[in-house]
Amino acid sequence: MKNRSPVTRSFNKDSSFRVGFDLFLISFLILFLELAAIRWFPAHALYLTFFTNVVLLACFLGMSVGCLAASHRRNYLRWTPLILVVGMTTAHIVEITSGQFVQNGIDRPSPEVVFFGNAYRMPDLFRYPVPVEVMGGFFFVVIALCFIGMGQELGRALNRWPNRVQAYTINITGSIVGIVLFGACSWLHLSPFWWFGLAAVGLAYFYFVSPVHRVRAKFMVLGPVLGLLLLSIVALASYRIIYNDFQGQRESRQIWSPYNRIDFKPYDLSLSVNLMFHQSMVSRNDKYPAYALPHLLNRDAGRPPFAEVMIIGAGSGNDVSRALQWGAKHIDAVEIDPAIYRLGTQYHPDHPYQDPRVEVHLDDGRNFLRASQRKYDLVIYALVDSLVLHSGYSNIRLESYLFTRQTFEDVKRHLKPDGTFVVYNYFREGWLISRLQKSLDEVFGAGNPLVLTLPYQKVMEPDADTADKFTVFFAGDTAALRNAFTQQPEYLLRDDQAPGPNSPNGFMQPARFEQVSAQDQQSSHWQKFGLATVNQPAEGLRVATDDWPFFYVRKPMMPSLSLRGILIMAGLALLLIFLFAPRRTEDQRAELRLGSHSLNLQMFFLGAGFMLIETKAVVTMALLFGSTWVVNSIVFFAVLVMILIANLWTLKSKVTRLWPYYLGLLAALALNTIIPLDFFLGMNRTAQVLGACLLVFAPVMFAGVIFAASFKRTAEPDRAFGFNIAGAMMGGLAENSSMLLGFQYVVVVAILFYTLSALGLFRSRSSPPLIDGAAVVPET
Repeated sequence: MKNRSPVTRSFNKDSSFRVGFDLFLISFLILFLELAAIRWFPAHALYLTFFTNVVLLACFLGMSVGCLAASHRRNYLRWTPLILVVGMTTAHIVEITSGQFVQNGIDRPSPEVVFFGNAYRMPDLFRYPVPVEVMGGFFFVVIALCFIGMGQELGRALNRWPNRVQAYTINITGSIVGIVLFGACSWLHLSPFWWFGLAAVGLAYFYFVSPVHRVRAKFMVLGPVLGLLLLSIVALASYRIIYNDFQGQRESRQIWSPYNRIDFKPYDLSLSVNLMFHQSMVSRNDKYPAYALPHLLNRDAGRPPFAEVMIIGAGSGNDVSRALQWGAKHIDAVEIDPAIYRLGTQYHPDHPYQDPRVEVHLDDGRNFLRASQRKYDLVIYALVDSLVLHSGYSNIRLESYLFTRQTFEDVKRHLKPDGTFVVYNYFREGWLISRLQKSLDEVFGAGNPLVLTLPYQKVMEPDADTADKFTVFFAGDTAALRNAFTQQPEYLLRDDQAPGPNSPNGFMQPARFEQVSAQDQQSSHWQKFGLATVNQPAEGLRVATDDWPFFYVRKPMMPSLSLRGILIMAGLALLLIFLFAPRRTEDQRAELRLGSHSLNLQMFFLGAGFMLIETKAVVTMALLFGSTWVVNSIVFFAVLVMILIANLWTLKSKVTRLWPYYLGLLAALALNTIIPLDFFLGMNRTAQVLGACLLVFAPVMFAGVIFAASFKRTAEPDRAFGFNIAGAMMGGLAENSSMLLGFQYVVVVAILFYTLSALGLFRSRSSPPLIDGAAVVPET
């Protein structure tokens, strides 16, 4: 007799619409909840930002394990709300308790990589009683467990649809809708209450509506419990607002911008970003001198006021206010986060953004530098310092491409012949100051940049802790300022008055200062500073470039903390796969002997390579068009659309041989290795878009056809999909090699993965014949 395939039997029992809708909905739900988790968890547990891709890889692992467990009789989806509640509750506990461990000025060794911003009022997470690696591993497991149930339902839904490529097409379509909808939530600045509320509605469908999951005998008990857990998820998403209100604190607002979680305190006009103190709105009448320092020194060096000004990282408007005070005629204020700009518009005491001389650009700084043709008297990097990863797909940060040599060259092109470039920040580590000095030397000429610090330090050593030093760099036309310091090495600044156009000339004060007795000098309201000498480390420093934009990594390397994180995540992943992978009987292995392998190496390495080319797409487009959330959303959308096109091509054509597509894929990747990242810079916008998209997305197209054709032939779609996602997780771990190799040559790792995938295909045994895309098991 002839055995009918389990796929065929399952499909005959369910209507095609119901099966297709379930597959679409679970695909949408996975992608939407994945994006929500990537944004929510690191904003409450800062430990997760120590390890690249930890939330993304946990989601991938959960999906992979769930797909592998699709044949299990137990339904893991019912545990998703409970595990999610546990994870979110723990994240809130970590957030609350981390504030108890504050930096106290004790010196610590110079780190290999700088993770966080200004040390002022910052929690020192290395002092937390639970080791960072343990905390990261805990959240990695919890988030993975959250996605196992959804991955299991995805695997079952794929099994119920007879045509593999059609099923994969529905999966991709649901994922596209998930990206678009989450992008809309970000566009509208909706809070996590709405993210997780929508996810709860999707989960509720599978618990209470879908006939595949609804178990009437248990519904009376399970239904209310699941309902309470779903409500708990939504409540926890907005818990921080309730916590602020009931802790006796004054009014505090929580805002979720497209980039950051922002906690704003109207009573002191301060705001924190992702739990890190970010900035305070300081009036021009305040005594704090930093924002006025470029204008003050420019005047005292005998130069006219800056008329045309560009401010990158304008934030809430402090630098804009000072430039207006000192007579700027036009200001281009560039700020990437629209929520911070709106807060400045509403609350800044000087109301700088309401001035008609100010033109606001909600854009990435590098992107604006490329798009603008204007020349400026002054370009300022105003505390450009996010120090959190921009997405879950790569090691780049919002400001990564602002500190590359190529960007400094862009700044130089925007300066007038007598223009000045100013960069200031609390750079935390001496080697960061050394790297910036070397970068500016290469672009503006050795000896051109000037450096000074508040409080004054004559020599800056690369291994020094400089977290309390406000460091200012001047580059461009610095001759007048250098001559002023040559004539009078010491500059005096009043610390009891707000610096302004009527402040005394600091170069004129030292002679009078020397006439005052030592006792009076100690009690006076003057602070003294001069130019600083920046020493370079003996081993040398690599300048950040577009290919290696890791300004905050001391040298090309994989930091030891990252390596430990990789080992922990890999070990936990193997453990979960071992625990949840199905155990095949001898009969099952014999029945499937022509259709599968215990390890599907082809699918595994397809996933690993694809993760890296997707990372390359994100990085290239961020370089060309800016590190904005719109650009990244478009990239993810475009990648899925290319996969959808590849699926349609596979459905319409009979792809019988895969080696031509493998050759096309490897050739396209080789071009991505040869052609530098900045090759398209300077071209007109049409040529730039077409050329970059063709180069970046051609490998996606070839890889998509290979996957669709291979997936079409598999007898076990759940296991094939699970191995593919597991491979994507390995690719995510391999992305850390970009800190060693650079993004240009991380593509070489992708070439290696795809070569191994091709070898896995050609060494495999023949797949079973196909009828209308469905696998047929031989007669028994």
